[in-house]
Amino acid sequence: MSTHAPNEARVIPLRRQASPPAPDGAARTPQRPAGAAPEPAPREPLWRDLVGGVLRRERLAQERTLKDVAEEARISMPYLSELERGRKEASSEVLAAAARALGLGLGDLLSLAQDDLARYARSRTARAGRTGLGRTTPSAQYDGLCLAA
Repeated sequence: MSTHAPNEARVIPLRRQASPPAPDGAARTPQRPAGAAPEPAPREPLWRDLVGGVLRRERLAQERTLKDVAEEARISMPYLSELERGRKEASSEVLAAAARALGLGLGDLLSLAQDDLARYARSRTARAGRTGLGRTTPSAQYDGLCLAA
């Protein structure tokens, strides 16, 4: 049985709410309680997020619409939107068609996504160095080539 009033909405926050401002009007910096676990590291981006980001960035740079690119690639507009948002894993044929519609080759698309992943790895290593963790990842040692089959 529910304990709240029948016509009252029950709100469950998805994100931690900001602390209220200090009495003097200054912004408060969040304080972690003593003994609390450290903040989790940001999750590593998925390949579909990286590829989708490149597709969207290239489409917007060319000032083209989803409809225009989807028609030229012969894929549905909702599917292209889901690819750009990293919600769907695309086959190599679909990725090649989307890349061609944007004037890119499949290798160009994958290379741009690999560049984004390498940038993420470098920034992650730099953050680890600033926090004194001193950990390095294998990808931080190499600025190499990404091969996809």
